[in-house]
Amino acid sequence: MRAFIAIDLPKGLKDYLYDLELKVKEAKITWVSKKNLHLTLKFLGEISESQLEEIKKLKTKQKKFSLSLSHIGFFPNEKAPRVFWISLDPEDKIITLQQEIDQHLLEKFPSEQKFQSHITLGRIKSIRRKKDFFESVNNIILEKNSFKVDSFQIIISTLTKNGPIYETVGKIDLS
Repeated sequence: MRAFIAIDLPKGLKDYLYDLELKVKEAKITWVSKKNLHLTLKFLGEISESQLEEIKKLKTKQKKFSLSLSHIGFFPNEKAPRVFWISLDPEDKIITLQQEIDQHLLEKFPSEQKFQSHITLGRIKSIRRKKDFFESVNNIILEKNSFKVDSFQIIISTLTKNGPIYETVGKIDLS
């Protein structure tokens, strides 16, 4: 089974992020479905049932904290945008939690890429008029939309032709 560890987002925030799509013009984007919006802390890849049971026992010293939306960004960059995302503040809280999870799991699940906290909104397939696209993005004024983080989830991802199906199979509470 294919798995990752993530922070789920409150329904109101998912609604808000999903509505941002309507403001983006002049691009063909495959948007992440509203129910699948999340903040990935660690991608695990293919895991076994016994590995899943081990991950469920994960403990953290991290205290509950609040996050809020920060700014819009693109991977790999604005010159060649392929992924449309939003960052969160304070990023140091997310990084601390991610590093603690990494410490516990690094031996069994080596990290393959540098972590950058973000919520992926969509994958950009093409941009018709770059100037108009960036103008529409630059006109988006993000509301802070603060929310409390009191846990993170272990999620199984099943890939289908209609997009991924996510199932939460474990929850780890913060202290």
